[in-house]
Amino acid sequence: MMNGTCLSAQSSKLNELNIQTLNGIQQLAETRQFKAWFLDQFGVLHDGKQPYPGAISTLEKLASYGAKMVIISNSSRRASTTLEKLKSLGFDTSLFVGVITSGELTHQYLLRRDDEWFASLGRSCIHMTWSDKGAISLEGLGLEVVENVQEAKFILVHGTDALGLSSGDTLPMNLDDLEKILEQCASKKIPMVVANPDYVTIEPGNLRAMPGTLAATYEKLGGEVKWMGKPHKIIYKSAMDMAAAVDASDCIGVGDSLHHDIKGANAAGIASLFITSCGVHATELELSKFGEVANDNSVRALALKYDAYPTHVLPSFTW
Repeated sequence: MMNGTCLSAQSSKLNELNIQTLNGIQQLAETRQFKAWFLDQFGVLHDGKQPYPGAISTLEKLASYGAKMVIISNSSRRASTTLEKLKSLGFDTSLFVGVITSGELTHQYLLRRDDEWFASLGRSCIHMTWSDKGAISLEGLGLEVVENVQEAKFILVHGTDALGLSSGDTLPMNLDDLEKILEQCASKKIPMVVANPDYVTIEPGNLRAMPGTLAATYEKLGGEVKWMGKPHKIIYKSAMDMAAAVDASDCIGVGDSLHHDIKGANAAGIASLFITSCGVHATELELSKFGEVANDNSVRALALKYDAYPTHVLPSFTW
């Protein structure tokens, strides 16, 4: 049980958190404080099946204020696939100055190998991927997918429900079975590259385990993991390069995940906007409807829990 001193200290910390609750994006846009907006997609703009109410028009209005908008997404897929997805959902992709995904970063680093860590990787890998969502292509990377851990030089994780086969096909596999393979890999001490650090993603009606879940398991087993997206600085540097001629003080990150979007913005030294009603923390915040406003103290308590501190909070990405 928490004693009075601990409760008092926590209460004091909660009160010290300077988080501004907004009524809409317009409040920030009109200040013209931020030149670059780094936008998460799932849980902010759409749920994977359809845009959230007001998201498309909000982007158009934000663009009219001269905002340089970059999609920054923990997606195993490459940037071109993300653009196609957004276009299919009705978004005007010409409004974005760029798209950077953790999958794109992974592809580029594996292709170039101009980073010392990647240069030291071998070419044979255990590939954990998707079956029902569509396997990830490794074409052009010069990799050899192997099924025997003894032949692998590293593990490449794009998905959580299939194992890539040397034939190019995939073998559907559940998390437990994939984790058993990780146990073998850990004993061999081979490194892992995770192309999507997210633990879960929002899907209509439920949350789904993502590659970050396998990566966290591998670290607990003593394995070495190279995390390729949010909350790590590597992806924010790419986003700032795309926005061009901006400093950290000119940028704001918008997302629904405290662990990835908000902690990532904190690490990059930029402002952040936490979207609460339609993302991964909605249940924790006891929110059941789109646009429902979260209790201020609940948001602050959750920020302390995840050690991730947004500068602004908004129920949904609406004007």
